[in-house]
Amino acid sequence: MLITFQGGVAGSTLSVSYLCKGLSEKGHNVVLACPQDSMYKDLLKDSKVKIEHLPFKSKWDKVTMRMIRDIVQRENIQIINAQASKDRYNTIFARWIYKLPVKLIHTRRQVSLSVGGLQSWFYTKGTDKIVAVSNGIKDSLVSKGIPQKHIKVIYNGTPTEKYEQIDNNKIEKLKSELGLKPDDFVIGCISRCKKQEQIIQALQHIETPVKAVFVGINSHDIENRIEPFCEPHTIHYCGHMEPKEAINYHKLFDIFILPSSSEGLSQSLLEAMYLGVPVIATNAAGNPDLVQHMENGLLFKDADIEGLAENIKLLMNNKELYQKLKENGEYTAQKKFSIENTIENYENFFYELIGQ
Repeated sequence: MLITFQGGVAGSTLSVSYLCKGLSEKGHNVVLACPQDSMYKDLLKDSKVKIEHLPFKSKWDKVTMRMIRDIVQRENIQIINAQASKDRYNTIFARWIYKLPVKLIHTRRQVSLSVGGLQSWFYTKGTDKIVAVSNGIKDSLVSKGIPQKHIKVIYNGTPTEKYEQIDNNKIEKLKSELGLKPDDFVIGCISRCKKQEQIIQALQHIETPVKAVFVGINSHDIENRIEPFCEPHTIHYCGHMEPKEAINYHKLFDIFILPSSSEGLSQSLLEAMYLGVPVIATNAAGNPDLVQHMENGLLFKDADIEGLAENIKLLMNNKELYQKLKENGEYTAQKKFSIENTIENYENFFYELIGQ
């Protein structure tokens, strides 16, 4: 059973849905426990995954704990994999209170600022293992007091079927709506609010006109963090949208920039690489697990605005490097970080836990 109190528009939501669907397709009995209003009903509508709705009113929700017990007993659950804070607490207490005969795993998909001290002890004692989606996340957990031997690294993956949703007609419509011309150089970012102001600040060090397209945020999300912005550049804020719509925007971009310093292993970064868009990312958290500087993408130090600007100019002016990063990025995403690899790694890990 996978369990999460989240389920909104986020890379983590997609990653959980891919894992559930992939394991069910391999013949496993997969139950996903999530809120009533999550996206999972739509994401998993054509799968064999059983969806259960839990209230998750707090980290110590007795109703949720009892419902976890009932699902475990009814479905003969062997493994519970919790994904976020409320689920972590509720699953630990449910197992302790009802003496549930299950293995309990927590997955960490983001750098956490809260883990440490008593909480680290609680998570370690309460689980059989913690999965980190990148070595960057593993290192952050170790620094917070989680024993290294208690952590298993399993990378996120990206499924081929996701890219079958791309609609060329919509892409042409987007180009028209945004006023994009064939000779425009377009920088893109698809993400919730995660330091996109660094991209805007970097553009102030670039003389050649650039068009920046931000999907996932509105202008008011970052306007208080930056100085007023002027020409020659143009910025488009496209707001929040469903993943199946957002993925079309990758086809507009000449480069993709992810300025976040808290990523586990970014789905949007994987998408860009899969589609042959050269990427620039902060040298932080899980980004270096995916991006090797000057090999399949470029990295910059968080808050190094001039360094980011230099990376942008490098890709604008060096066609040979641009092509190299494009090709190597495609190979990395399509071969090394496929969803098939992720599912196989989870399956083998689960077998080890239950001794099969």
